[in-house]
Amino acid sequence: MINLERLRALAAVDTHGSIARAAQALHITPSGMSQQLSKLERECGHRLLEPEGRSVRLTHAGRVLADHAAALMAQLSEAEHDLAALGEEVLGPLRIGSVGSAIRTLLPATLAILAARHPRLTPSVRDGEVGDLLPALLRGELDLLLIENWSNRPRHIPEGVAVHTLVTEEARVALHADHPLGARPVLRLADLGGIPWAACPPGAEPREALVQALRTHGVEPEIRYSISDHATQLTLVAAGLSAALIPGAARQQVPPGVRCVPTDPPLRRHVQAAWQPRTESPPVHACLDALACLPSGGGFRCRDESCPGGEPNGRG
Repeated sequence: MINLERLRALAAVDTHGSIARAAQALHITPSGMSQQLSKLERECGHRLLEPEGRSVRLTHAGRVLADHAAALMAQLSEAEHDLAALGEEVLGPLRIGSVGSAIRTLLPATLAILAARHPRLTPSVRDGEVGDLLPALLRGELDLLLIENWSNRPRHIPEGVAVHTLVTEEARVALHADHPLGARPVLRLADLGGIPWAACPPGAEPREALVQALRTHGVEPEIRYSISDHATQLTLVAAGLSAALIPGAARQQVPPGVRCVPTDPPLRRHVQAAWQPRTESPPVHACLDALACLPSGGGFRCRDESCPGGEPNGRG
């Protein structure tokens, strides 16, 4: 393996044009510089320098290696600068996992706040279901999650994971306006037998919440359409083909001819931020602060003093 300090010596010779001036720039003796360069030639198996009058010049192999050395030195300098700036600036990657509805409703504004406050932060987003996202968080593949948790089927949160509820909203049953039950002000869950449903695929939190809610009241649901997107489910409801359980965030997509009716007992969905305090990084802090600035911040308090609703003393 090529020694980094010897590469630094070669890059210095290329920059300063002589061994003596390169040695002076690196604060070593000319003989020490010559020894470094001789060892580098042995390491790489090529002659790197050749005499030119009373000085030296780089061979073709030396030029090739010096170009790589210059790039490495620049990258190392940038890394050192970034590390030095960590105490002053939030930068680097932020890996977010989120359920689809939170991507549509919470993340655009959150990412916009982060871009304005921390331009050197590089967030990425993975769409997924809670059952896949939580293990990825525990494995260190993701830094922060936006997940959903249903009141009638609370999700077990693993030890070491912190959660904070951002939004609590009531889910309603979407029915075609001409459906016999569509005119009711409230739907008893026990009365929802014999209805075809459009729901998320098996394992998804909304589907499992629907199934458990109906079974608890003696109804075995007939889920005829497995569709991840609530907006697409609503197109089937509008065609009179099915019912669907729609959380509050998706009701802005309700098409004409569809009624969304509350249930008895009510079904509530919580949208939550989840992270590991043990490995909480400045990018995670920054994202939590950005979420606190949303109208649906759920009681978070932003530590950014420039935020109108922020308080500098942490999240409360």
